[in-house]
Amino acid sequence: MNFILASSNKHKLEELRLLMPDVEIQEANMVEVDENAPTFLGNALIKAEALYKISGGTPVLADDSGLCVKAFDGKPGVRTARYGSEEMGRILESEERNEYLLKNMENIDDRDASFVCSLVAYFSPTRIYTVTEEVQGKIMREQAGCGGFGYDPVFYINEAGTTAAELTDTEKGKYSHRGKAARVMNELLKNIK
Repeated sequence: MNFILASSNKHKLEELRLLMPDVEIQEANMVEVDENAPTFLGNALIKAEALYKISGGTPVLADDSGLCVKAFDGKPGVRTARYGSEEMGRILESEERNEYLLKNMENIDDRDASFVCSLVAYFSPTRIYTVTEEVQGKIMREQAGCGGFGYDPVFYINEAGTTAAELTDTEKGKYSHRGKAARVMNELLKNIK
């Protein structure tokens, strides 16, 4: 089965290729869309539909995911990739976002957080499969690990007993929000012709 990925994030492309080896995933130069939905699933659907329209009907795989911090009422949530950018007046790099988050949480004891991933397989406007999964964890007090990307160095996965950045690719596939969503989507796609 062949898809184009509604993302220009090379890390996400590599991770999904590892997690979904039976699916051919091609990178797409994603057009800018206004990700204005209040949910991860809503934003994944916006991206999938936009790319489907400009691709001439090629099946699309889309992902929207992010970090939800309990002490921040679930934020940054759907604004995860843009977290801190408005306050700083520019798009922050991953490490800068991590430092900004740690600074904002330095006096907060409740470190509970979750990572959420919504994955969409968009075959047509009337044939859409969706999966949303999450992983529970907490925000560290300092960065740890050098693997992964994004918030991985500051997100401790309860089930794994370590930060996401300290996991091997195989372990990350087992414990991560994207890994969980991809496993369910793989099972769905096995039964689709």
